[in-house]
Amino acid sequence: MKHFQFILLSVLAASLLLFGCATQQPVKQDASPSYVNLETVKAGTFDNGRMWTFDFAPVDYFAKTYSFNPTKAWFEKARLSALRLPGCTASFVSEDGLVMTNHHCARGSLDRVQKEGEDLGRDGFYAPTLADERKIPNYYIDQLVVMEDVTAEVRQAFDSGANDEERIQKRNAKMAELQQRYAAKFRETSKDSMVFSVVTFYNGGKYSLYGYHRYTDIRMVFAPETDIAFYGGDPDNFTYPRYDIDVSFYRVYDVDGNPLKTQNFFKWSVTGAKEGDAVFVIGNPGTTNRLLTVSQLEFNRDYRYAYQLSLIDNLVAIYGKFLARHPDKKIQYQNTLFGFSNSQKAIGGYLGGYRDPVVMAKKKDFERTFRAAVSARGDLSSRYGTVWDDIASFQPAKSDMYYQVNAYQWRGRSVVFTVAANLVDYALQMKLPENERYPQFKGAGLEAFKGRVFPPTFEDEIQRDMLAYQIGVIAKDLERKNPHISMLLGGQTPAQAAERLHTASILRDKEKVAALVAGNPDDILNSTDPILGFVAKSDNLASDILKRWNDISGKEAAKVQMLGIAMYEVYGTSIPPDANFNLRIADGVIKTYDYNGTIAPPFTTFYGMYDRYYSFGKKDPWSLPAKWQNPPPTFDMSTPVNQVSTNDIIGGNSGSSVININHEVVGLVFDGNMESLPGNIIFDDTKNRTVSVHTAGILEALEDIYKADRIAKELRSSKVQ
Repeated sequence: MKHFQFILLSVLAASLLLFGCATQQPVKQDASPSYVNLETVKAGTFDNGRMWTFDFAPVDYFAKTYSFNPTKAWFEKARLSALRLPGCTASFVSEDGLVMTNHHCARGSLDRVQKEGEDLGRDGFYAPTLADERKIPNYYIDQLVVMEDVTAEVRQAFDSGANDEERIQKRNAKMAELQQRYAAKFRETSKDSMVFSVVTFYNGGKYSLYGYHRYTDIRMVFAPETDIAFYGGDPDNFTYPRYDIDVSFYRVYDVDGNPLKTQNFFKWSVTGAKEGDAVFVIGNPGTTNRLLTVSQLEFNRDYRYAYQLSLIDNLVAIYGKFLARHPDKKIQYQNTLFGFSNSQKAIGGYLGGYRDPVVMAKKKDFERTFRAAVSARGDLSSRYGTVWDDIASFQPAKSDMYYQVNAYQWRGRSVVFTVAANLVDYALQMKLPENERYPQFKGAGLEAFKGRVFPPTFEDEIQRDMLAYQIGVIAKDLERKNPHISMLLGGQTPAQAAERLHTASILRDKEKVAALVAGNPDDILNSTDPILGFVAKSDNLASDILKRWNDISGKEAAKVQMLGIAMYEVYGTSIPPDANFNLRIADGVIKTYDYNGTIAPPFTTFYGMYDRYYSFGKKDPWSLPAKWQNPPPTFDMSTPVNQVSTNDIIGGNSGSSVININHEVVGLVFDGNMESLPGNIIFDDTKNRTVSVHTAGILEALEDIYKADRIAKELRSSKVQ
């Protein structure tokens, strides 16, 4: 499961990890039944979710709902047992630093530890001894060890600004100063590696200073084959029933090179949870938009996500067609296609929620109630009463600019436009005195930039199709707004122009690009290459519209912060803040739901996995790795493999432990069902379900399929045997 922002590069990066995995068709949601009177629809108690922060843990709510009274020590152990990876979540599961996360979170790590002649994605990995555990280069795991409320300082800085722009500047400066202050303070008392950040809650209603202990000696211990971790592939992604062994194990080592000793870990439950049991997901959900105003939601619906889905649809088509023509390239590009396909299904699901009239009616009811509460209090009404209208007033200008701003994002699609943008930036900076240049264009930074101007490698056939797509977008979205488009099209259609430019442009030639870098900057800015010339001549237009976009965004951000303060004043911590890839605890129960005219089971078993294997004729993506095709007699097919629960999750929760009230891990989150996708803006546990790997299924696989007895014994005993 996974998220991203409006800028294209963020879209592409997030698509590779912060969603779960996906199919190749956008999701369509049925419109609300005609008999629903939208005027009578009311917001639900938990529409804004159940992703509670550890700063404001809902102790009374847990006691009332589950007859469970967690102590401060209970929450602290849960917090310190959970971990954050780049883009995912993990947890300690033994006193000797054993860490559990998803296979799809560890794919990049497998590539980093792979040796010549190995294919760890295809074959999996198991270290039979501690000495065989492989250190992952340039990798880290973070543990949240410091939490302090800094709301007063940040709000004071914000309020001291004379206008919206200055308020945002002062707020950001104070946040940076706090991070530096705490980092310096910690260095005086500890030699450990620490990372600090100021975390925003309620869009600025509350601020916390989070300090993470960063572990950098991380070693690969175990990962199954991709075919069993991602069983069912794109068709089964975001669905349930499921049969995935989406698990991997790392180990954290201390500064002396020994397995880390820790008292904070989740003990392994051999039997797992029963239907109806209370369970808690401890993880780092990425991004939700539940607290946005209705006007902001409507902008996202009509512009942001509509654009992103169109972009991802084209990327899936380009990479899908390429792999269909070149199946021998699967190893290089299959994971990229997985990432795009995953985003395609996720964004389609988000849009399904945005386009659902009942969902939007609930959001409108919440906003009406919130506004009425503000109006009823004179102290709030005078300051915040017009904030909704102020935010709504920004949306028309954003709508007018949105597609243009994206069309001017040269990088991240075709290589030639990326190279052109790099060259133009370089040339413009080189015409300035060194003391006026950006840092990356000075000294060592300049040499590093020169090395990045041209990509180390690219697939020519993919780039031809990417170029055609990008020129098509530019022609459509900048038509009559950019007088230089004729330089690209030359009287041809976008497809014809792309075919011509793909062959003729010098930007695909590394030596010619290097010669431009070594030469006079004016040769770049006055180049007759159609793509380079177009980007150079469009620079002022691109800069102008981006400045206007940023101006409006800054003003909107200031109003959003004011709204966040009002929300906190009205609701306090009775509703959780939007997800922001920081640690949360989400409560729920193991529970079935109605789907497809029948009922989903609370647990699936290995019998179901083998049924799909045979029902689909042993064909991909339901084929099984060799180890699984003839399991040993000791393998218990009735063992639970996956399960569903009502916990509130989203992208970033991948790899989260599902625990019971005794801090025992009973599952490993790896996905949500289709009905969970509208959770980007609203939570409804009628059918929204978390999908996790059952701990009994993980043990059964380790012991009977992989003969990974060393790891199984460590999980059972909580320590290295």
